[in-house]
Amino acid sequence: MRSSRRKFLKRTSLASVSVLALSELSSNNKSSVHLLKRKYKETDKSVLNYGLIGAGIMGLNNINSALRHSGTKLVAVCDLYKGRRDHVQKEYGQEVFATDDYKEVLKRKDVDVVIIATSDHWHVQIGIDALKAGKHVYCEKPMMHQVSEGHKLIQAWKDSDKLFLVGSQGISSPGNEKGRELLEQGAIGELNYAEAIYARNSVTGAWQYPIPADASEETVSWKKYLSNTTNRPFDPLRFFRWRNYLDYGTGMSGDLFVHLFTSLHFVTNSLGPDTISALGGLRYWKDGREVPDVLLGIFNYPETNSHPGFNLSLSCNFVDGTTPSNILRVVGSEGSMDIGWLSVTLKQNAPAIRSVTESETSKMNLMGQTQSRKKILPPAESIYRVEPDYQGTHYDHHGNLIYAIRTGGTVLEDPIFGFRAAAPALLCNDSYLNKRTIGWDPIQLKLV
Repeated sequence: MRSSRRKFLKRTSLASVSVLALSELSSNNKSSVHLLKRKYKETDKSVLNYGLIGAGIMGLNNINSALRHSGTKLVAVCDLYKGRRDHVQKEYGQEVFATDDYKEVLKRKDVDVVIIATSDHWHVQIGIDALKAGKHVYCEKPMMHQVSEGHKLIQAWKDSDKLFLVGSQGISSPGNEKGRELLEQGAIGELNYAEAIYARNSVTGAWQYPIPADASEETVSWKKYLSNTTNRPFDPLRFFRWRNYLDYGTGMSGDLFVHLFTSLHFVTNSLGPDTISALGGLRYWKDGREVPDVLLGIFNYPETNSHPGFNLSLSCNFVDGTTPSNILRVVGSEGSMDIGWLSVTLKQNAPAIRSVTESETSKMNLMGQTQSRKKILPPAESIYRVEPDYQGTHYDHHGNLIYAIRTGGTVLEDPIFGFRAAAPALLCNDSYLNKRTIGWDPIQLKLV
């Protein structure tokens, strides 16, 4: 039914190499370290003009990453806060067109690519409008605010001849690529479990972003911000700390779980889970937010042609007093991998030896034979890490889009992939809020 049996037969030689490596590492008590070398593909240097829609933290990170590539230029910016528009013109030149109306950016014939880095509740509408306006799109994750919006965006993308890249940059990382390669080679045997953690312990990490001193309805286009959601009196917290509120953001799941799903689905070539359940709570950041600061998710992945059935656990903690962490661990029958964006740690165990039965033990005792006590040996460990001059996952992810535009190719994280990563993440919110387990069809992309 799946190809794992064939892969296991092919992996016989690989397994023997792993055992050999285990004996060597056990005697030396050292880990082998390998560099993940990145080779960048060259393309023509035709100029790509960018329009930035949303010039906050991620918007500036994204445009800075795009502009590090040759032949790229920022020509227009849209943001609902005047202070950000002014900042962009100061940093990138007064000739950059600035507006609080994203449609003015889309009307410009000199804009080839738009970066959408707004609050989540505007992603789909701006994305659809950008595709219809003939623009290539880089859209921050999650690509949608509600699961029900996903199919509309996919259809708009299919109806266009433009590229749409979702911004979960880890998918373009050397760590994800190496993890996928090692899993396909059978380095950890047969996959059965995965777990991932995204923990933080800081004010800004918990979305308590600073509020500008001049924040008011004179400097913020508040009515435009609310024009597709509930009307409310001006509230700077809901604008500048939007991730804390369900009208505009998607909580921990949409901000961080979606990163973990993206990496997992890329590494395992998975379409997604069929069962979703989440628990959590507001433990520390009781600042009026509507979303938890601790969230746990449990998922079931059915068997497919790409992988055996396995289970997944995810956790986010914004009050983690140990250390901030971002790790995906994939566990198999012969080892495990800790997969980060910049590194992979592979641990391989020797093949299991069957236990001596009780009758065999009794027989050995009658014959005066004894079993010598063995040492517990560590698994063989191989560490893969990026080279010191690696340019970063944001750089690589934008490079993926730029290369695809210039060569007529495809991107790693198109709207279908983006939907499959975002849907189970957003459904965690529904599971948490409604206290129920949710069924999901990862092939048809619909609730069960």
